Amino acid sequence: MQLTSFTDYGLRTLMYLAAHSEELVSVKEIAEYHGISRNHLVKVVHRLSQLKYIETIKGKGGGIRIAEGSIKLRLGDLIVELEPNMNMVECFDAQTNTCRITESCQLKHYLYESTQNFIKTMNKYTLADTV
Repeated sequence: MQLTSFTDYGLRTLMYLAAHSEELVSVKEIAEYHGISRNHLVKVVHRLSQLKYIETIKGKGGGIRIAEGSIKLRLGDLIVELEPNMNMVECFDAQTNTCRITESCQLKHYLYESTQNFIKTMNKYTLADTV
């Protein structure tokens, strides 16, 4: 399994904001710190704001900061929220599945179980645990 860069950047952004909780920071600052695309990070920050995990303050002297309570978010829940889907293989999506062995395949059950266990394991930890 591999997380999308969107989820990776979302987690890194939240970790950065949690570590700098006493100050407003800019998207540019986070992008430069991690060496990632500012344009991509803007989309990530927008989504985190929609989810109310961060607060954005516009205008001169503005920036972003972690929202109250977000430090307690469980990592598995964050991943599920940020990932477009958790489909490890195509048969997990009935709409696009073209696999010929779906009906008799047992592998899909093991992969599904491992995905659930991944989320369960990640939910043992919070954003606070990462900083």
